[in-house]
Amino acid sequence: MRLLEHFGRITLTVGVALTLGVTCVTSAQAATGTLTYVSVTGDDFTLSDPENGECYLLLHGATWVDNGTDTLAQLYGDRGCEEPMASLPPGTAGDFGPPVPHSVRFG
Repeated sequence: MRLLEHFGRITLTVGVALTLGVTCVTSAQAATGTLTYVSVTGDDFTLSDPENGECYLLLHGATWVDNGTDTLAQLYGDRGCEEPMASLPPGTAGDFGPPVPHSVRFG
């Protein structure tokens, strides 16, 4: 019977460790750095350390985007990150004329 109790404790300990490991792995990661853009109205905006996988609205659309993060930025022509338009690798910038991107997702 003591062997079964010991085995049960080991199983519980391993289960808790695996759960914690999976939780840590699936937690949100953030791109490090800043995405800067100029809207079609001429206003400057920045996104600092954006979460990977999150869709961010580019207010009024962007005519110029600078990806100063360490993560790929995928730009979209719609406001919901559904119509891929262009990709900006880390440390690159791009000019956009009609059409302009209206949202961005990192990762």
